[in-house]
Amino acid sequence: MTPALPVKPIDTEKFAERLRARAINVQERKILISRLSGSDQEVDLTAPTNCDGYGRIRHFKFKTSENWPPNPLPIIPACSALGIVEPPAMMTAQVFQNAACAWRCWYCFVPDALLKADLARSSWFSADELVKLYAEIPERPAVIDLSGGSPDLVPEWTPWMMRALKDRGLDQSTYLWTDDNLSTTYLFDKLTKDELSLLRSYRNYGRVCCFKGFDSYSFAFNTKAAESDFANQFVIMRRLLELGLDLYGYVTLTSPRGQGVAAGVRSLVDRLQELDAYLPLRIIPLEIRVFSPVGARLAANDERQISLAVQQYAIAAWNEEIEKRFNAEMRALPIASVPLALRGVR
Repeated sequence: MTPALPVKPIDTEKFAERLRARAINVQERKILISRLSGSDQEVDLTAPTNCDGYGRIRHFKFKTSENWPPNPLPIIPACSALGIVEPPAMMTAQVFQNAACAWRCWYCFVPDALLKADLARSSWFSADELVKLYAEIPERPAVIDLSGGSPDLVPEWTPWMMRALKDRGLDQSTYLWTDDNLSTTYLFDKLTKDELSLLRSYRNYGRVCCFKGFDSYSFAFNTKAAESDFANQFVIMRRLLELGLDLYGYVTLTSPRGQGVAAGVRSLVDRLQELDAYLPLRIIPLEIRVFSPVGARLAANDERQISLAVQQYAIAAWNEEIEKRFNAEMRALPIASVPLALRGVR
């Protein structure tokens, strides 16, 4: 029997609009940032919170589980931009999380309470204030990760941070990394031409976009959004490619339905190659693991338990597609060196 999807999926457009109104103050140029200190997320952190409880240090590592591709993001792009010749096996990043997201991915390591633009669990910060906190960190990381939540709800955050880093003379020594859920077109709707131009020209910048599922069914299961939003991800990604940013991607492969996994993954890779022939080589599948918020969500839903097993079949299908479509020389390229046809178009 096919598992049932939620009766009332999230209306992404309406929910995103409401959350954005509560998560950004454009006039004062401030973003609502989650307070991690004292939150349910804090128990999963490998280092104490910093920046007065509103930041954290994340440890990015190449090494992943057996049968899963190594994860070079954002290590290789950051090292490439900063001129680091020998990339380390682990690299730290300073993370700030905006306090809103329109989707409710069951595997998200962020508790739902930190996704609602709740002023009781967050505070307003300007980019200048965040960069000041970052600059004061002893032996600060070379990477700043603008995470969430869903930073694409508040796209002004990225160019504001770029200008703040430049004002403090940190733009040449700091790599800026932005997460993108591919949930809205706000980047194009809200930013000025000058801000878009800044995104395109800023040297030490990369953007990682997450595809949540390998077909519309798995997408809806993962996010609680409508199945139609799965296709919207590819529309948004095409526009980002056309903008000429240095783009990368994640994909999550969980689904409660074991039938048709190989065909679904094959279709996903087809759609990625329709955007750019080499784009799949810039996409890293993420294995879903159990963090504290995830454990509670798993306990309440048997289908989610099943999906953890299904992702193992999906990654085998992904690996097979990559090997079939790209020769060894292309597969061996550092991810930042994988060419994108529209990257150089200005």
